[in-house]
Amino acid sequence: MPPQQETSTIPGSNNPANTIPSSSSSNVSPCSEDPAHKQQAARFSILGESLHPVTLKFEDVTYSVNLAPGKGGCFASQEPKPTRTILNGVSGIVLPGELLAMLGPSGSGKTTLLTAIASRLPGKVSGRITYNGQPFSSSMKRKTGFVTQDDVLYPHLTVLETLTYAAFLRLPKELSREEKIQQAESIIMQLGLTRCRNSVVGGPLLRGISGGERKRVSVGQEMLVNPSLLLLDEPTSGLDSTTAQRIVATLRGLVRGGRTVVVTIHQPSSRLYRMFDKVVLLTDGCPIYSGYAGQVMDYFCSIGFEPGFNFMNPADFLLDLANGIAPDKQDDQLDLTANGRSDHHDDQNLIKQSLVSSYKKNLYPLLKAEIQRTSQDPIHSKSGTSSVRFRENQWTSSWWLQFKVLLRRGLRERKHESYSGLRIFQVLSVSILSGLLWWHSDTSHIQDQVGLVFFFSIFWGFYPMFNAIFAFPQERPMLIKERSSGMYRLSSYYFARTAGDLPMELVLPTVFVTISYWMGGLKPSLVTFILTLLIVLFNVLVSQGLGLALGAILMEAKQATALASVTMLVFLLAGGYYIQHIPPFISWLKYISFSHYCYKLLIGVQYSADEVYDCGLRMHCRVMDFPAIKYLGLDGKWMDVFALLIMLVGYRLLAYVALIRLGKHH
Repeated sequence: MPPQQETSTIPGSNNPANTIPSSSSSNVSPCSEDPAHKQQAARFSILGESLHPVTLKFEDVTYSVNLAPGKGGCFASQEPKPTRTILNGVSGIVLPGELLAMLGPSGSGKTTLLTAIASRLPGKVSGRITYNGQPFSSSMKRKTGFVTQDDVLYPHLTVLETLTYAAFLRLPKELSREEKIQQAESIIMQLGLTRCRNSVVGGPLLRGISGGERKRVSVGQEMLVNPSLLLLDEPTSGLDSTTAQRIVATLRGLVRGGRTVVVTIHQPSSRLYRMFDKVVLLTDGCPIYSGYAGQVMDYFCSIGFEPGFNFMNPADFLLDLANGIAPDKQDDQLDLTANGRSDHHDDQNLIKQSLVSSYKKNLYPLLKAEIQRTSQDPIHSKSGTSSVRFRENQWTSSWWLQFKVLLRRGLRERKHESYSGLRIFQVLSVSILSGLLWWHSDTSHIQDQVGLVFFFSIFWGFYPMFNAIFAFPQERPMLIKERSSGMYRLSSYYFARTAGDLPMELVLPTVFVTISYWMGGLKPSLVTFILTLLIVLFNVLVSQGLGLALGAILMEAKQATALASVTMLVFLLAGGYYIQHIPPFISWLKYISFSHYCYKLLIGVQYSADEVYDCGLRMHCRVMDFPAIKYLGLDGKWMDVFALLIMLVGYRLLAYVALIRLGKHH
C-alpha cells in the first residue's frame, strides 16, 4: 500500500461516493442540511458507488497468431501453418479494490493480455477469463472502461467538449444535463486539465494540447462513468513523473471505491510501484510472477535472484529478470549483449526458462488454489441481484438523445472540413468558370446547353462521392472504440452521420447551380430552375451514398478511391452523352448509372416535346429530333426518379450493413 501522503491528493477518495466529485459541491458547506443538496448528492451517488464490483480471474490464457499462410499445392493445406505464441498459460486474479500492474519488456504480451481481458482480441483465446464467475457479456461491456495506448480523439473538439459529449452519452439517465456537465468539469479538475479545458485536442495535422494532456483526456473519458472494471494500456507513457504519479493516485482513489483496475506499465518509478497491489510479470508471453507486489522481492530472493544493491527500484529489478539478465552479472551481460555476443543470448534464454519453471513449480499451484477458493466464495461468485442486472442491461441513454448528441458533435467536428476555405473556393471557381464558358447560351446552341446539363450531373456525381469515401475509414478507430464500450447504438450513429451531412453537403451544390444556371443561359423559368436544383441535390445524395458504401465495405481509403474511379468512369461513359449507340450486350450498364438517370431528368425538365430550336438556315427543328435528346427520350420521368430513389436507399443500406459486419468482426 502506498504512503498516506501519496494518495491524499484525491479529495474524499476514501469515500466511494466522492470518487468523482461534483464541481458544485465546493460551494456547499459539508454540514449543510439543505434538502436540495441531499437530493443532488443522492443522484451523484449513482456515479460514486460501485454498483457491480467485479472479481476478475484469468486462468491459463493462451493466444497464438498465424505468421504466414501455408505454401505449396493442393495437398499442402493439410500441413499446420506456422504460428507464434503471444501468451502462454498466463493466470491471475484481481479482486474489487485491487490494482494489478502488468510488467514486462516490449513484446512480452502485456497489451495482448489486457486486450484479451477486455474481450477485444480477434481470433480465439484459449483458457478461461471470467468476471464474477461469468463470461464476458454486453452488460459487462458497459461496465468496463478500456484506455488504449494510442489516444483516439476528435482533433477539432476542445477538452471540455470531448468530455461533455462523452458524459451525455455514457452517464445514467437519472442525471440531468447540468449534472452531467458538472461531472465532466470535475474530471477536468481531478486530472489537472483546467488550464487547457477550452483548447482543441489537436492531432497530426492540427496543433493542440500536449501528448500528456491528450493521454489524460483519454483516461478521463473512461473514468467519467466510474467503471466497475477499468483497463488501461500504458497510461503513463510520455508523461513526466509528477503527472504519472497524479494519474496513478487517481486510479488508487477509484480502487478504494471498490473498483477493479488493471494497467500495463512499461517502466514505473519506485513511487508508482508502491501503489500497485498485485503484479503480473511476463517474459516472451510466459508468466514468471503473478501475485502481490509486496512479496515479489522475497519470492525472487528465495529462488536465488537477489538484487545487486539495496534500495533498488523493484520495477527495474523485475524488468532485468524478464529480459534474462541476472542481477549478479548485470553489467557484464549488458556489455556483452551490446557487442552482439550470441552465447550470452543463450544464457539469457536459460535464465528465462529457469524463471518460468520456478513459477510453474512454486507459484502456479498456489495461484490455482486461490482462484478455486474465490470461485467457491459466494461474495465473489455472485453477480448481484436481478434488478441491478436488469437495469445495467439497458442503454444508459435513449436512442433520440444519442442521435441528438452525435449529430451535434458531428456538426461541430466536421464544420471545419466541410466549410473549409479550400472547398468553398473550389466550388465557386468551378461554378463561375462554367458560367463564363457557357455565358448566355441559347437553344440555337442546343449542343452546348446539353453539355452544360451533362456537366451538372457528372460534377455533382464525382465530387460528393470522393468526399464521402473517406468518412468511415477516417472515423473507424473512433467508431470501434466507442462501440466497443457500448456508448451508443450503431443506428443512432449512422442516422446522425447521415443527417449531419445534409446541410453541409447540400449548400455548396445549391450555390453552384444558382451561379451556373443563370450565367449559362438555361431556361429562364423559376420552376425549371427549382426542379433542376432538386434533381442535382437528389443526385448528390445518391452519389454520397455510393461513396459511403464503398468506404464502409473496404475501410481502406486508397482501395475505395481506386474502385470509385473505375465506377464513375463507367457511369460517365454509359451516361448517354458520349455514346448513343451502345452494343446490346453491354447496354445494361446505363441502367445502373445514376448519372444516366440524373442527366435524363435534367434534360426532361429543361426541354419539352413540342419545343423547337433554330437549327440554321432559318430553319426550326424539334428538340425531340436532336440526336442526344432523341436517344434519351423525354418521357418516363417518374421511373427515373424511382430508380434514383432505389439507389439512394440501397447504397445507404449497404453502407449500414457493412458497418454492422465491421462491428461483429471487432
